[in-house]
Amino acid sequence: MSTQTAESKRITTKTVLAMKQRGEKIAMLTAYDYSTARLLDESGVDVILVGDSVANVVQGLETTVPVTLDEMIYHTKIVRRGVKRAMLVADMPFMSYQTDIKEAVRNCGRMLKESGAEAVKMEGGKRIVPLIEQLTDIGIPVMGHLGLTPQSIYKFGTYEVRARESAEAKKLLADAEALDRAGVFALVLEKIPAALAAKVSRSVSAAVIGIGAGPGCDGQVLVTNDMLGMNEQFHPRFVRKYADLSATMRGAFQTYIAEVKTSKFPSKKESY
Repeated sequence: MSTQTAESKRITTKTVLAMKQRGEKIAMLTAYDYSTARLLDESGVDVILVGDSVANVVQGLETTVPVTLDEMIYHTKIVRRGVKRAMLVADMPFMSYQTDIKEAVRNCGRMLKESGAEAVKMEGGKRIVPLIEQLTDIGIPVMGHLGLTPQSIYKFGTYEVRARESAEAKKLLADAEALDRAGVFALVLEKIPAALAAKVSRSVSAAVIGIGAGPGCDGQVLVTNDMLGMNEQFHPRFVRKYADLSATMRGAFQTYIAEVKTSKFPSKKESY
């Protein structure tokens, strides 16, 4: 009985879609390690994303392009150990799904089988519709991603807002509707005009999660390290800092160093 109760409380694709239908906002954040994942899960977040942003915030890389499938599987696997309630989604990294459908299906299957993720996320519009149709047909849930797509940064050449112009806005809406028909359960819209994001949210049955896309989406996502103030060099308009952990951590480190050097740590009570 307790197992059934626990399972009924888990967030699933069905849960996410039901939240959209009843107008309940969806809260999503990123995690790349067990400790953060456990805290997020215990705090009640709905969806945890193991993003390829691990390349930036954990590996110290300039873009998300270099991160590998094996690295994404590794980070998702350790995040999985800290998650009991939230839905766990993993990014498919660059070149793990763009070239060949058979290879892409195998890679997505590896992600679910080896990491414990419950869905995969991938960037792209109509071009990836055949892949999404095949994945959903064999039971692999897919979250889409449109707007600013970081894996295409070398194509864009900038991290500026996307779809400001009418032609690109129309294309984005058409791509969103195509992904929706193909079977995505959710769709991330990154750094696009708020009015367009709201229009997309009304136009598709999938749950629309915004990041820099305004309040008209069905939910929101942020990179956890950004919203905790752990990246002092990154100040995009769409990130609200809910803490200043950089200052807190630096202060703690400096106090520890000073107390070690002055023999204030450890004390007799902290010794055996």
